[in-house]
Amino acid sequence: MTTDATGAGITGQVLASLRGTADPRLGELLTGLVRHLHDFARETRLTQEEWERAIAFLTATGQACTDTRQEFILLSDVLGLSMLVETLNGDRAAGATESTVLGPFHLTESPVRALGDDIDLVGGGERCVVSGRVRSADGTPLPGAVVDVWQADDKGYYDVQQPGVQPAGNGRGLFTADAEGRFWFRTCVPAAYPIPTDGPVGGLLRATGRHPYRPAHIHFIATAESHTPVTTHLFVAGGDYLDSDAVFAVKWSLVRDFAETDDPALAREFGVPNPFRHARFDLVLERAA
Repeated sequence: MTTDATGAGITGQVLASLRGTADPRLGELLTGLVRHLHDFARETRLTQEEWERAIAFLTATGQACTDTRQEFILLSDVLGLSMLVETLNGDRAAGATESTVLGPFHLTESPVRALGDDIDLVGGGERCVVSGRVRSADGTPLPGAVVDVWQADDKGYYDVQQPGVQPAGNGRGLFTADAEGRFWFRTCVPAAYPIPTDGPVGGLLRATGRHPYRPAHIHFIATAESHTPVTTHLFVAGGDYLDSDAVFAVKWSLVRDFAETDDPALAREFGVPNPFRHARFDLVLERAA
C-alpha cells in the first residue's frame, strides 16, 4: 500500500490498529499519543538522525534509573509535565493545601519517627523546628494523620545522593499526628540545590541553556482516613530560585517564613538551642469523594 507524502496514511493505519483496545481509556490515551507524535514529526519534519538521537536519549534515560534515582521522573519534571499533571488533577476544596510534584527522591518507606524527633542525623546547618496541624478543609483536626517528610541537607544533597557521607534515612521521617492533628519535628533549614546533572537530563538542561536549581524546600505527603492525600512542598521564603524553579513547582501558597525565634521556653519545649528557626505549616486535606 502506498502512502501520501505527509504520511497521513501511516497515521490512519496505526489509529485503526488501536480500535480493538479492550480498555477504553487505554485506547483513548494511545490514540491521542499516536496522533500528537505523528503531527509533531510532520510539523518539525523530523529527520532520521534526530529520531535516532531521541531514541538514544530515552535509552540513556532508562539506563540512568536505579532503585534510588528516577531519571524519567526528572525528565518529566524539567519538561513541566509533572507539574502539568499535578495541576490537571490537583483541584482542591477551598482552603485545602495545594499539591505539587513528588520529585525523584521519594522513598516508599521513610523511617518511622516520634513527634519532635530530629530528622537531621548529621547536625549541619541552621537548626529549625517545623510544626503544624493536619486538618480537614472544614477545620476539623485529623488525629492519627500520617505525615511523610523528606528533604535535602543544608548543602543541598539528599541521603541517597551521598551514601557513605549521609546515613540512610537522613532528612526523612514518617510522623503520626497527635489527638489534635498536630505534628512537629526538628531538622536543619534546607538549602537550594541543583537537580542531578550527571545524566541525560543534565545534558538536556545544558543544551537548552537552563540552570538546574530548585529553591529550598521540604517535601510532604499527608494522608488521613476518608480524605484525599496531598503531595506538596514547604518552600523557604526569601530564598533563591523561587521564581525560576527548574521543575516549575513553586506555588506561592506553599512559601513560609522560617522565622528566627528567640523564646527560651519554646526552645526547651522543642529541644533545640535558642534562638532557632521556626516554620509553621498546616496541611489541609479535602474529604474523599
